[in-house]
Amino acid sequence: MFNRLGFIFLLIAFAVCANARVDSAPKPKHYNYRGAGQQMKNIYYGELQKTLYCGCSYKDKSHVDIAGCDYKPRENPNRKSLKRTERIEWEHIVTAHNMGHFLPCWRDGGRKNCSANDETFGIMEGDLHNLYPAVGEVNGDRSNFMYSQWTSNPTPMYGNCKTVVDFEMKKVQPREEIRGLIARVHFYMEKTYGIKLSNQDRKLFEAWDKLFPVSREECLRDARIFKVQGDHNPFVYEKCANFGPLE
Repeated sequence: MFNRLGFIFLLIAFAVCANARVDSAPKPKHYNYRGAGQQMKNIYYGELQKTLYCGCSYKDKSHVDIAGCDYKPRENPNRKSLKRTERIEWEHIVTAHNMGHFLPCWRDGGRKNCSANDETFGIMEGDLHNLYPAVGEVNGDRSNFMYSQWTSNPTPMYGNCKTVVDFEMKKVQPREEIRGLIARVHFYMEKTYGIKLSNQDRKLFEAWDKLFPVSREECLRDARIFKVQGDHNPFVYEKCANFGPLE
């Protein structure tokens, strides 16, 4: 009898301790968009210090090595677009429009109003898993267009960069090297914030997820974000064990 009661008490004590560990686990530290921008240097350095759409290295936000990646401004850019080729901007992979257009704050004043007055939007807007450095011109051209895939031989728009934008279709076809990453960020944003994917987008991203598996660089990015923000993208993290120590 004693042994049985003792065993039961041990089980209860174990359950209590386990719950205490869960309850005391640190919560992710999310930033607003401005705060997230200040943290980017803690993620994108060394081998990760390059842009999303064209893979260009950069020294800081104002110095992009466009010659090193054979980047050229697209034909007939306006002055503002041309100026943006020289700088890095923090690109939302899931756009601010897709994050916020269904919220009341968006209807009452768009992104600016949501950033200032909606806490949920502020957290989404600053989530580091959804942010990546990009050449400003491409970031501006992407606008709030969704990703797509329509040609296996795209006509280059930005020098040797393989990412292309179709302004009439309002779609962006990213270079192959980042398609899997883009898919897994969308899965994360849906799981974390309930940002639903259309059936068409889901099929495309599921295909990209399989065709372009998690890379070591993607795992390193996830590990660095965890150090800063305190959470992983499970669609990445669960596939990183085979890479061993990342830093």
